[in-house]
Amino acid sequence: MRFIFHYPETGGADGDVLDAGPLGEVAVAAEQAGFGGFSLSEHPAPGARWLGAGGHQTLDPFVSLGYAAALTERIRLITYLSVAPYRNPMLLAKAAATLDKLSGGRAILGIGSGYLKGEFHAVGVDFDERNTLFDEALDVLPLHWKGEPFSYTGKHFSARDVQARPTPVQQPIPIWIGGNSALSRRRVARAAHGWIPMSGGAELSSTARTPELGGIEELSRKIAGIRESAASSGRTEHIDLVYSYSHPGLTGPGADPGLHREALSELSRAGVDWIVVSTRAGVHETLDPGVTFDFLAEFGATYIDG
Repeated sequence: MRFIFHYPETGGADGDVLDAGPLGEVAVAAEQAGFGGFSLSEHPAPGARWLGAGGHQTLDPFVSLGYAAALTERIRLITYLSVAPYRNPMLLAKAAATLDKLSGGRAILGIGSGYLKGEFHAVGVDFDERNTLFDEALDVLPLHWKGEPFSYTGKHFSARDVQARPTPVQQPIPIWIGGNSALSRRRVARAAHGWIPMSGGAELSSTARTPELGGIEELSRKIAGIRESAASSGRTEHIDLVYSYSHPGLTGPGADPGLHREALSELSRAGVDWIVVSTRAGVHETLDPGVTFDFLAEFGATYIDG
C-alpha cells in the first residue's frame, strides 16, 4: 500500500490557500516522509455560497504540480481531481503531457465529471453535457499522448489529422477516475488505470451528486467487479483503488497507531492500493505550516517507515 498526501485545503473565503505551508516545501517534506504521491484538486470558479458552506480554495493543479515537480525527485504528481469537461480534451491532454514530460514521468491524471452547476456556467460548459464531454476526453487522451496523427470529432470540436508532440514519458499517463456510480466504474473498467471512490458519507455524496459508497465489503466487491470486467474485455494492466482515509487522530497526542494500522490493513485486504490523507481547516478555521510538517514527519515515521 502506498500513500498520497493531499495538499491541505483552506475552507471558505477567509485565509489564504497557502496557509498550510509553502507548496514546494510541503511537497519536498511529503517525499522525504515516504509518501508516494502528492495531490491537489481543482475549482476554477466555485460559488461564494459553496465556499461559505464548507467548500475550499484551490490552486490550478497543473501549474502547482509542475512547480512541485521541479523541487522533488520521485513523488508522483496527481490531480485529485481535475474536472475533465471544463477543458477541451486537447488542452487537458497537453497539460498532463507537459507535467509528465517535465517531471520525468511522474504524472497521474485523476479526473471527474464535476458537480457544481454554477461553476459549469462560469466556465461556459453545459452541465447537462458533462458525461458526453467526459467520455470524449477518455477517447482523446490516449490518442493525443501517442504522438501519432489522428482525427476525432467531438460535440464542440473537430480535430482533423492532428499530431501532438512531444509525447509524455509514460505511455499512457495513468488515468484515475473519481465517482461512486455504476457509470464511473464502467468507465474505469473500459479505459482507466485507477478508481477513486468518494468515501465522505451521505452529505458529501449528495453535494457531489454521486451515490454513497457503502462499507468496506461493498468496496471490495466493487473493485473486484471493475477488475473482472476489465480482464474480460482483454485488459491486462492492474487497476488501482485509491481511497481517502480521514481521521483527526492519525497523529499527535492521543493518537492510536495500532487502531489505524489495523484499519489500513483491512483496506489493503479489500483491494486498496493507495491511501490519501491530509489535514484541513474548516470554514473560519486556520491552517498552520507547523501542523502540516509535524503531521508529515509523524505519519511517515508511524505508518510508512513504521
